[in-house]
Amino acid sequence: MPRRLLVRETVPEADGVLGIVLVDPRGTELPPWEPGAHLELRLPSGRTRHYSLSGDPQDRAAYRLGVLREPGGRGGSDELHTTPLAGLLLDVRGPVNRFPLVPAERYVFIAGGIGITPILPMVRQVAATGADWSLLYGGRTTTSMAYRHELASLGAENITIVPEDSHGLLNLDRVLSGLPESTAVYCCGPDGLIRAVEERCAALLPTGALHVERFAAAPGPAPRSEAGAFEVELRRSGRVLRVEAGRSLLDVVRGAVPSVTSSCEQGICGTCETKVLGGIPDHRDTVLSDAEKETGNTMMICVGRARSSRLVLDL
Repeated sequence: MPRRLLVRETVPEADGVLGIVLVDPRGTELPPWEPGAHLELRLPSGRTRHYSLSGDPQDRAAYRLGVLREPGGRGGSDELHTTPLAGLLLDVRGPVNRFPLVPAERYVFIAGGIGITPILPMVRQVAATGADWSLLYGGRTTTSMAYRHELASLGAENITIVPEDSHGLLNLDRVLSGLPESTAVYCCGPDGLIRAVEERCAALLPTGALHVERFAAAPGPAPRSEAGAFEVELRRSGRVLRVEAGRSLLDVVRGAVPSVTSSCEQGICGTCETKVLGGIPDHRDTVLSDAEKETGNTMMICVGRARSSRLVLDL
């Protein structure tokens, strides 16, 4: 169930980045969270969007978000940047964590632009424990890179700041070469950066060493199943529906179960995760791990389809 939180204040964190501080209107403690977690916000317009928590997990009095304004986006960030938010009550779900910090002997963090938001709490936690860590942080310009001073207070000697306009692109080979196998690599940022890190880690580190979070769906080849249709059985509602080529599974399911929840509709947020009771899903999301996709126990119905002639969903 969502809870209503009060926007206590908004703070400019960098060029184009708005900090939003949420508190309980009654002043009670907020639910705990771990680095990598995010919230789902219902905006004043009714849109739902997901934003990473960028504050201190030890601070149970407030949640802090950092939102990049994306004029070419789907309208959510633009709405938040242009709406007088202070004093408003927003419906919030979460925290939910699909980008957890795992135990490791050494950490390498790589952030691009607004990708610093989930990384900052991770840096805070590993710095507090005395673990071996480093951060490579890139952005368009120095003034567009949020939380620089806060990061410096956690260990400036471990951080490399790389504004592209003056220093060029991140030197990934330097930070990813020669790492011990016990290293955990965390990356969040633009898809081009994530793909470059994935390519290098695939060649240099054991499977499972790299952990990534995307804020947009990764570009890929044309969908494999668009040429054919399949059936979906909704076990709880007793309906069998046909999903034609060109229609999303989510769209068809909504016709029978209007209450089904969704948000990004790009396979990146996890809101529409649905239990699979039968059939073979065709996973196209970036939420589930390879191991989770292999089991086929759940799927993101906003982008997923079927490899079998019928899927059976717990709906």
